[in-house]
Amino acid sequence: MDTYKVLEIKQSVFEDNDRQADLLREELKKDKTFLLNLMSSPGSGKTTTVVRTIDALKDEMSIGVMEADIDSAVDADTVAKTGAKVIQLHTGGMCHLDADMTKQGLEGLGTEGIDFAILENVGNLVCPAEFDTGASKNAMILSVPEGDDKPLKYPLMFSIVDVVLINKIDAVACFNFDFDAVRERIKKLNPNIKVIPISAKTGEGIDEWADWIRAEVKNWNGK
Repeated sequence: MDTYKVLEIKQSVFEDNDRQADLLREELKKDKTFLLNLMSSPGSGKTTTVVRTIDALKDEMSIGVMEADIDSAVDADTVAKTGAKVIQLHTGGMCHLDADMTKQGLEGLGTEGIDFAILENVGNLVCPAEFDTGASKNAMILSVPEGDDKPLKYPLMFSIVDVVLINKIDAVACFNFDFDAVRERIKKLNPNIKVIPISAKTGEGIDEWADWIRAEVKNWNGK
């Protein structure tokens, strides 16, 4: 029987990416740029939340946005209307961004003078959770129509983020969504996580979300 070598490619890829991510974080720290990696399923309200976030913070910090999609520039067009600096990233079919892709995006965006950068990752709850982008913090959006069972189905995503935004709370009357159950499921996976209910449509909860960002940006800059 022939002998052959077995290479653990997946582990090697992740280890290399983790090293690049740590180096990118060091660069961002030196530049005093806080990078937020925002993840969610398609249709959860990421771009609307980004716009609300910009409106809440644009008078007190310089904001840049990287919109990542397989194709199109629809989201970048929407964000550009806020006046924030924005760049569209096309992944060419890739369902996530890694540290090297993020670095390329930041170079294209230009971080000089940017206090707060947002990476709107490709929409899904699987691949983006596996790759460290080099972000300062990770956030995700769970929308009410998706259901309160998502922490059970996608545990890794809920385990690696620092904050969960429960979006579309204005539509809760139309769905069987249990806030107590979803909080319990999230906290079981990630006891130190912050959970903030919001409505990107009405603006409810955005003040608490903006306060979280303010505190994290201040901490990142050592103030």
